[in-house]
Amino acid sequence: MTTVKYVLRRVLHAFATLFIVVCIVFVLLRWMPVEGYFNNFERMSDTAIQVSLQKQGLTEPVPVQIYKYFGRLLKGDLGVSNRYRQGYPISRIIAQKAPVSIRLGVISLAISLVAGLILGILMARSSQTRWKLLDKFGTVFIVLTQAVPASVYCLLIQLYGTGILGFSMLYDEKNPVTWILPIFSLSIGNAAYYAMWLRRYMLDESNRDYIRLARAKGVSEGKIVGSHIFRNAIVPLAQYIPQSIMLTLVGSLYVESLYSIPGMGGLLVQVIKLQDNTMVQALVLIYSALSVLGLLFGDLVMAFLDPRISFEKKEGIRR
Repeated sequence: MTTVKYVLRRVLHAFATLFIVVCIVFVLLRWMPVEGYFNNFERMSDTAIQVSLQKQGLTEPVPVQIYKYFGRLLKGDLGVSNRYRQGYPISRIIAQKAPVSIRLGVISLAISLVAGLILGILMARSSQTRWKLLDKFGTVFIVLTQAVPASVYCLLIQLYGTGILGFSMLYDEKNPVTWILPIFSLSIGNAAYYAMWLRRYMLDESNRDYIRLARAKGVSEGKIVGSHIFRNAIVPLAQYIPQSIMLTLVGSLYVESLYSIPGMGGLLVQVIKLQDNTMVQALVLIYSALSVLGLLFGDLVMAFLDPRISFEKKEGIRR
C-alpha cells in the first residue's frame, strides 16, 4: 500500500508540474503579437481581426481561455494551425510527423545505452590495469563530448560523414543509410553520459568490502564484475533516463533541422519561425509532457530497483 501511495504521489506531482508549465506557456503566448493567429494579417482590417479573435475565443479572460483549452485537451483537440498549414488540425500534423522522430529517438537511445554501458565497463576494467589505455581514451571522449557544444560536433559529424564517408546530407525515409549520421549525432552525447556514470559507479562498487571478500575467497574476476559490480552499479543509472530523454529531445530540434528530417524537432523550429502560436503551444505542451513523464519514469524505476529508497519517508526522499 505504501508503494501505491508513493506512485500516486509522484504521478500527481508530474501532472501538477505539467499543468503549471502549460499555464505559463499559454499566458506567455497570449502576450505575443496577434499576428501569429492569422495567415494574412497584413491584408485584414481591424474589424476582421477582432471578429476572428472573438471566434477563436482569444478576447475572453485568460483564466476562461485556459479552462476551455484544458477541456479541449481532454478530448484530444490541440486546435488548428494558423500559418504552417492553415485550418488543418494540429493533431493530424503531429500524427504525420511524430513517427519519424520517435523512430530516430528510440534507435538513438538504444544505441547510446548499449554503447555507453560497454564503454563504461571497459573504462572501469581498464582503470585497474597498468597503462589504463581504454580508460584514458574513454575519458578524452567524454570530456570532448561534454565540453564541446552539441551544435559544433553535430556539424563536424555531418561535414566529415558526408565529405569523407560519402553519406547523404539529406534524410530519406526510404533509405536507412541516410539515418546513420542523424542517429549517431543524437546518440553520442547520451553514450558519453552513460559511460561516465557507469565507470564511476563501478569503481565505487569495486572498493566495497563485499568485493574484497569475494576476491579473497577466490571468486573469478569475471563473475565479480558481472554478478556483483555491474549488477549493483547499473541500478543508479535509472535516474539518468530522464536526462537521456531530454538530451534526445533537445538534440532532435537541431539535428532534424540539420538533416531536413520531417519530424517533430524540425517542425517546432519551423512554426516558431512562422510565429504559428497555436502550433507552438501544442508542440511545447507535447515536449513538456515527454520531459515530465521521463522524469516520472526515471524516478519510479529508480525507486523500485534500489531497495535503499524509503517509501515511508515524506515526499519519497531517498536515504
